Amino acid sequence: MAGAVAGCGGGLKRFNNPNLETGKVLFVEKCGACHTLAHAGTRGTVGPDLDDAFAESVANGLGRSTIEGIVHDQVLNPNPDGVMPKGLLKGSDLNDVAAYVAQVAAAPGQDTGLLAQVLHKPGNGPPAVEKNGVLAFAADPTGQLSYTTRKAVATPGPVTISMSNMSGVMHNIAIQAGNSGAVQGATPVLGSTPLASKGTASFRVNLKPGTYTYFCQAPGHRMAGMWGTITVK
Repeated sequence: MAGAVAGCGGGLKRFNNPNLETGKVLFVEKCGACHTLAHAGTRGTVGPDLDDAFAESVANGLGRSTIEGIVHDQVLNPNPDGVMPKGLLKGSDLNDVAAYVAQVAAAPGQDTGLLAQVLHKPGNGPPAVEKNGVLAFAADPTGQLSYTTRKAVATPGPVTISMSNMSGVMHNIAIQAGNSGAVQGATPVLGSTPLASKGTASFRVNLKPGTYTYFCQAPGHRMAGMWGTITVK
């Protein structure tokens, strides 16, 4: 979304009445898979870290309204050699996201008030529990890089691993033996679903007693927090 900010001549326009709460929600849904922004709690690594991208400019006194215009222009007219698609955000949605990023990029502290309440803590749902040989997971529907839970329990034997994704962000689920967390484990992948932005997919795997890690194989998603542990006993 933001590369080097120098030389972006369109960044002086201020947009009317942006909704920062909507901007935060849309940023997480549309941009968080690729960009890190501390206030939004996103840790994507495909695109630039927006806090780092604007830190020097903010320290040198670049106005927040100028940053707002830069973000707006770069989303509206993305680098054709980059991965961000044209038309990702438009109209008031784009204005809201640009205003939110401009307010919080490279800013200390955390969001407060309504801004702090518009998103739930990712992965904070109850553990997934195997039922009738099926262990079902879901990607966070808001687009945050997480499953709805980070814990699961299953019994030894054949299990169908199912994952639904309604977020619009490309995700899947894969399993490795051991508890390696956010770091790629040394053990082979035992099974996985295809990467997809919508729908439900599943695979069959035989689980022995022990601990397993489930994670998303989309670039950067595991390191950004999209993983959890399965206890088989």
